[in-house]
Amino acid sequence: MTSPLGRVLIIAGSDSGGGAGIQADIKAVTAMGGYAATAITAITVQNTLGVHGVYPLPLDLIEAQARAVLDDIGADAIKTGMLGSTEVVERVAAILDTSDAPSVVDPVMVAKGGAPLLPDEAVQAVRGLMVPRAA
Repeated sequence: MTSPLGRVLIIAGSDSGGGAGIQADIKAVTAMGGYAATAITAITVQNTLGVHGVYPLPLDLIEAQARAVLDDIGADAIKTGMLGSTEVVERVAAILDTSDAPSVVDPVMVAKGGAPLLPDEAVQAVRGLMVPRAA
């Protein structure tokens, strides 16, 4: 058995249809031989027809998931996806600041079908807090 290429902590939303979000990121990391761990920011109700609901998770729960992974398993990289609000962007930026792992920032703002996944007021937070932290 070969060792994985790296441990990737994915901080993003869950896509019940499996075509995007955490599910797609897990598939990509695994296909490349890496080890995928997750901190889910929101649960979406979506399928190939569109996004039918977005249910954000509490900030403390998002951080607890990330800290549990970072404190035990560690991460060689952190990849972000759908963050969903200014408050989540701010919390995730603070989490990134506690890790030496390089960050891949995927500024998910709109679903493929056009449904908004990030309010307009949070776009500035992504630009100001996440993009400068990207490796």
